[in-house]
Amino acid sequence: MTEERQDRESRPSPEALLKQASQEAPGRGRLKIFLGAAPGVGKTYEMLSQARQRRLDGVDAVIGVVETHGRVETDLLSKGFETVPKKRILYKGQVLAEMDMDAILQRRPRLVLVDELAHTNAPGSRHPKRYMDVEELLASGMDVYTTLNVQHIESLNDVVAKITRVHVRETVPDSIIDRADEVELVDLTPEDLIQRLREGKVYMPAQAEQAIRNYFMPGNLTALRELALRRTAQRVDEQMVDFMRAHAIAGPWEASERVLVCVSENPCSMSLVRYARRLADRLHASWTALHIETTRSHRLSEKERGRISEALRLAQQLGAQAVTIPAADIVDGIVEYARVNNYTHIVIARSDRSRWSELVRGSVTHRLIRRAGGISVHVIAPERGPEGEEQDVPSVGNGRPKPGGQVRDYADSIVAVLVALGIGLLLQQILAIASIALVFLTAVLVIAIAHGLWPALLASVLSALAYNFFFLPPLYTFTITAPENVVTLFFFTLIAVVTSNLTARVRAQALVARGRAKMTEDLYQFSRKLAGVIALDDLLWATVYQIAAMLKVRVVLLLPEGETIGVRAGYPPEDSLEDADLAAAKWVWQTGREAGRGSDTLPGAKWLFLPMRTARGPVGVVGLDSDSSGPLLSPDQRRLFDALADQSALAIERINLAQDVDRARIAAETEKLRSAMLTSISHDLRTPLASILGSATSLKSYRATLDEKEQNQLIETIKEEAERLNRFISDLLDMTRLEAGAIQPKSELVDLGDIVGSALGRAGTLLAGHKIKIELQPELPMVKLDPVLFEQVLFNLFDNAAKYAPVGTVISLHAEQNPQSIVIRVMDEGEGIPDADLERIFDKFYRARAGDRQRAGTGLGLAICRGFVEAMGGTISAANRHDRKGAVFTIRFPMTAHIETAREHAA
Repeated sequence: MTEERQDRESRPSPEALLKQASQEAPGRGRLKIFLGAAPGVGKTYEMLSQARQRRLDGVDAVIGVVETHGRVETDLLSKGFETVPKKRILYKGQVLAEMDMDAILQRRPRLVLVDELAHTNAPGSRHPKRYMDVEELLASGMDVYTTLNVQHIESLNDVVAKITRVHVRETVPDSIIDRADEVELVDLTPEDLIQRLREGKVYMPAQAEQAIRNYFMPGNLTALRELALRRTAQRVDEQMVDFMRAHAIAGPWEASERVLVCVSENPCSMSLVRYARRLADRLHASWTALHIETTRSHRLSEKERGRISEALRLAQQLGAQAVTIPAADIVDGIVEYARVNNYTHIVIARSDRSRWSELVRGSVTHRLIRRAGGISVHVIAPERGPEGEEQDVPSVGNGRPKPGGQVRDYADSIVAVLVALGIGLLLQQILAIASIALVFLTAVLVIAIAHGLWPALLASVLSALAYNFFFLPPLYTFTITAPENVVTLFFFTLIAVVTSNLTARVRAQALVARGRAKMTEDLYQFSRKLAGVIALDDLLWATVYQIAAMLKVRVVLLLPEGETIGVRAGYPPEDSLEDADLAAAKWVWQTGREAGRGSDTLPGAKWLFLPMRTARGPVGVVGLDSDSSGPLLSPDQRRLFDALADQSALAIERINLAQDVDRARIAAETEKLRSAMLTSISHDLRTPLASILGSATSLKSYRATLDEKEQNQLIETIKEEAERLNRFISDLLDMTRLEAGAIQPKSELVDLGDIVGSALGRAGTLLAGHKIKIELQPELPMVKLDPVLFEQVLFNLFDNAAKYAPVGTVISLHAEQNPQSIVIRVMDEGEGIPDADLERIFDKFYRARAGDRQRAGTGLGLAICRGFVEAMGGTISAANRHDRKGAVFTIRFPMTAHIETAREHAA
């Protein structure tokens, strides 16, 4: 075991090696961030200085974007660099200049200088944020130097807002800094920065005075400077730990202090956590609460599990990271975790057992001190009671299970030994005495596998006594005369005890592994279920059911409803909340902190309410309830709940984002239609009005000088343009009725020839310059249609053909019957429909390109045709003719309905 542990400790961490390999992957550029506490500390100047040095070393460096803000020194330092011209983007009447990503990717320098990493790009840019541009540059293999102020870091944004009372909207995810190869702090004292402000080296004099009175106060700058120093130190510390883990350096390296407090079922764990917090404050160190889960953990009582949960929850509330890891031995787990993560202090409770008990069972405290090496171990005495006496509590434990088990387990041990005895008595005539011992060993192994250590130890003792009494001479006594039999019995007993111990440990580990495997499988199946859900109600039901099934609790899920929050799902479904519970849930939604049973807020409540969050913010609130007493969730259950809640929150956010995208798409389409309609109204509807107004004005002003023919021409123009204007308005009204669902066809059996004739009569003026060809199949049955709507359909098709077909060409209408449908085709001899327009020809306000022959129109005629035809149960399609140039519009009505209606009419 010791050699295995040493071999494991001497191996590099796979996670650290993978992280290092990803950063050193071929084809990926390196990122260096120049971090400052505030504007004006010299980040851009330092970036240009180091880039100039690399340029002197032969590195191809160009400026992607650098903002000098009129600072003379910075502007002079940027001279000599090749600068990629910015891309000009027109936005709301203004021309905005942004970094030209296409030009940089085509130029492909070795090093690109990108100022102001948190900048938001203008709409229409390649990416919405500049840090996304940087990620693409790195992925393409280019190194990047960039600058960033601490107030733009996402995790520090709210902290900076509290300090400066200024909320910065442009932020950069912390993952960008964590992925950076280098983070260099550009530091300047508050006094020097304020002096630079007064000298006009940061802002103009008027702006500088205002900034000094508000943002750039000495207290603000000192706090921002500390934030920048701590964030840089945190990044450097992470790099050091990654280096140690990648190179299998055991440590600790005391470059910074780290405190690890060991939490167990010991009642003094709460005191340990508070002591660790005080120690971390004195050392200005980060700290972690660690619980080691061993094979004995699943046998802890609910009260003991509650102590662990409360201690870990207290550590989180005091600012620590709470961690639970599995290990075969407590000391091995603590030491390995501390060395891998470079902890310099370990806090543990002192054992209160007797010296004899420690000699027999061992002491975690003593073993940890011997194994800690260079790590300082703080051994804390248990709390004393009111009379000053120590509480009678166990220490952290030694990783060995305590005596326990049910009476039935020990009864099974006795039965197993009796069965083995019976088999041995049957076999003693054909087997040697030494071979019969194997029968008893088999019984011990069976009991160890089935019931654990202590029943197996009982079976070992009983087996040794039975073997001695029934098989070792002299028989039926516990006296042993032959020395070799004494040795045989001794080794039999030793092997039985060792075997039962090892088998029981393997069994316990298998039970723990089986539980974790089941939990992992459940989480995997739940994630697959969430991935396939597209309806929010189905997702919420799956979530509450899964949480209730895995945690054995009652669950309600609340989502925002306007300004408040309401129950959207629950399991069991009949669960409801009282007004007080709803108020607590609303408080959790507003503050993002848990409340209710077992928490600091409303701890006596029946329900425990926990927030569901994603990176974008809160998503909802989960309420949990149970009939059991004590803490609602154990540490394992809390980790499981967090995993379920995180997956559910992401799935809810995914559906919300999809709905937002749909709403945005609908809004964009609506805006597009509105713009098209306004364009049509402002141009196509105003054109006939202008003709009418011009003709009417001419008649009024020059009536005396115009002869009768000219007057009639003007009157005819007024009439034609008024009719055209009437058609445009009718189209708009028809489309409004279609979208409102107000079209209700009044179908009746009609003669198709009558409707065609009526439509040609209405379109006579439009078709005056064309030849008309009508071909109706003989004995064509009567058609069940709305004659008014279908006449409008044919009129719109004739109007469309007249617009796009040259004067003098033929416009044809063919109607025929086949077994499945009645088919009507309207064909022209124009240029046809462009292939790109075939899919959109029936869209509202869409008009195919037709050069100078295109007449005025609203672009609604064909859309109305489709709406009317589909309302009557038919279909309409557009295509190009195969025999010659021109378009063909085909209308089909199913034949079955017309045949049945005709038969009924005839009957």
